[in-house]
Amino acid sequence: MELSSSALSLGIAFSHSPIASLAISASASTSEPHTQTRTHRNAVKFRRSKSFSARKTATLELQHASDLASVLARVGETLTVKDLNAALYHFKNSNNFNHVSQLFSWMQENDKLDVSSYSHYVRFMANKFDAAKMLQLYHSIQDESVKKNIIVCNSVLSCLIKKGKFASAIELFRQMKLDGLIPDPVTYSTLLAGCIKIENGYTKGLELIQELQHNKLQMDGIIYGTILAVCASNSKWEEAEYYFNQMKDEGHSPNVYHYSSLLNAYSACGNYKKADMLIQDMKSEGLAPNKVILTTLLKVYVKGGLFEKSRELLAELKSLGYAEDEMPYCIFMDGLAKAGQIHEAKLIFEEMMKNRVRSDGYAHSIMISAFCRAKHFQEAKQLAKDFETTSNKYDLVILNTMLCAFCRAGEMESVMETLKKMDELAISPDYNTFHILIKYFCKEKLYLLAYQTMKDMHSKGHQPVEELCSSLISHLGQVNAYSEAFSVYNLLKYSKRTMCKSLHEKILHILLAGQLLKDAYVVVKDNATYISHPTTKKFAIAFMKSGNINFINDVLKTLHDCGYKPDQDLFAMAVSRYLGQPEKKDLLLHLLQWMPGQGYAVNPSTRNLILKNSQLFGRQLIAEVLSKQQVKVKTPNID
Repeated sequence: MELSSSALSLGIAFSHSPIASLAISASASTSEPHTQTRTHRNAVKFRRSKSFSARKTATLELQHASDLASVLARVGETLTVKDLNAALYHFKNSNNFNHVSQLFSWMQENDKLDVSSYSHYVRFMANKFDAAKMLQLYHSIQDESVKKNIIVCNSVLSCLIKKGKFASAIELFRQMKLDGLIPDPVTYSTLLAGCIKIENGYTKGLELIQELQHNKLQMDGIIYGTILAVCASNSKWEEAEYYFNQMKDEGHSPNVYHYSSLLNAYSACGNYKKADMLIQDMKSEGLAPNKVILTTLLKVYVKGGLFEKSRELLAELKSLGYAEDEMPYCIFMDGLAKAGQIHEAKLIFEEMMKNRVRSDGYAHSIMISAFCRAKHFQEAKQLAKDFETTSNKYDLVILNTMLCAFCRAGEMESVMETLKKMDELAISPDYNTFHILIKYFCKEKLYLLAYQTMKDMHSKGHQPVEELCSSLISHLGQVNAYSEAFSVYNLLKYSKRTMCKSLHEKILHILLAGQLLKDAYVVVKDNATYISHPTTKKFAIAFMKSGNINFINDVLKTLHDCGYKPDQDLFAMAVSRYLGQPEKKDLLLHLLQWMPGQGYAVNPSTRNLILKNSQLFGRQLIAEVLSKQQVKVKTPNID
């Protein structure tokens, strides 16, 4: 094959001249290939632009959809997770929470979610979901990396805390850590906030602080503010002082919230000297006392009994425009009323009414309660009527206040009038209403009425506390209302309330007194470890004598399994019961066959009694059964 001279010269040049080679390469890269690359890039840009335009159109269509399902079916696959998250945000801002839920469900079904999807959804629906629904949502997360994501976890915990479900939040927090969560300061400040309104909140808060420090995390201003609030709500002013000073030592500058929390801690004991010093310290730091600070200072003065100083501070609050609502007046009135200065409290109330201060009825509640404590019942009733007239409503808080006051005073007629009023106005009782009534009925020895009220309380979804249940159980037992006492026991047992272990033995004594032996057996079977041996023996004897004969074997086996060794007297009673009803011979045979394997044997007198009645079983069969038993004069009884 011959090459042209030009081709040959080009080949030679290409083979031997680096400069020429470089020139050709440069020429190639700047001519046709460059044109191709530019065309390719333009095509990609066009496709991307077209894709973005389609997504934007689809997103807008989704955001304005009335029928979300049909739109998602048509354009859902076009949209990215980011687009769908934006739509969630749009629906939330439009207060269209049905669409929020519907869209999120579609995202779950089509596996188009990320961490932001879950964290947004939890925050958006926090006020719409109850705690159970929120927990269900969290546990439905399949992606482990999402499930332990700090933002998602903090959002879920925050929701539970805001719902007042501290115990559930702590339980979930422990599980989250086991699943790989590494808590951050936000996690701890969230959980600490839940300690503010719970019993023994300071103790639980301290545990969280210690865990935070163990994990080498630093306390910031938010955490210090929260632990100060926990101290204040638990009347721990010395501990609050400690954290406040530690915060300053670590270089954090206290803000108004920190000062108000420490001031609130001082209000629990009325330590006005420290409160005044704190206000001076605050001013020296360049912080001006605001409405919250001055109102909290008023609480300190009132608690400390400085009523003249309180009056001056109330006047200052009014001059600053900080007394436009009822709270400062209520603090002062309540302190005066509890100090027995009813007339002075009434004057403050009248001044408040004269100044047309905004009120939600709290001031009326305070004065109604004060009048009732002073046995001024007519004034209390008149004030309640005035509130109804001026507010065009009867508030549940007002009615509960009146109810509580009338109950304390033993005014049965007024109690019934108040209940009738609630019924007429179709005002549903709350937890406090039931609690007040049950305590009152117990005080008046109307135990069956108290029991019926507790049943109503439970049917309305309210769970009575253990102390109230335990007290009512004892009272019902004293009036021989045994089944009612057991019913209250079960209400508590199957609720989410804590239950003292001694209550199991208490109800067992009541059931034995009422001969409710089947129920007693259930208590023993479920709670044997919490019941003393003497009480267990008392139950065993009662059941052998009078219990359902069909359960005798079950009872003996349960006692054995629980560590209580039935003695020969119990077996003798069981045998005697069976022999008295020959049709139960199979149960007796079963018992006799079970005993040797557990180390039990009948005593000689019981053995002779069985032999005398051997015709019931067949002499050979009974002889074989008894031959397997080791005859003992006495079987040790562990009690």
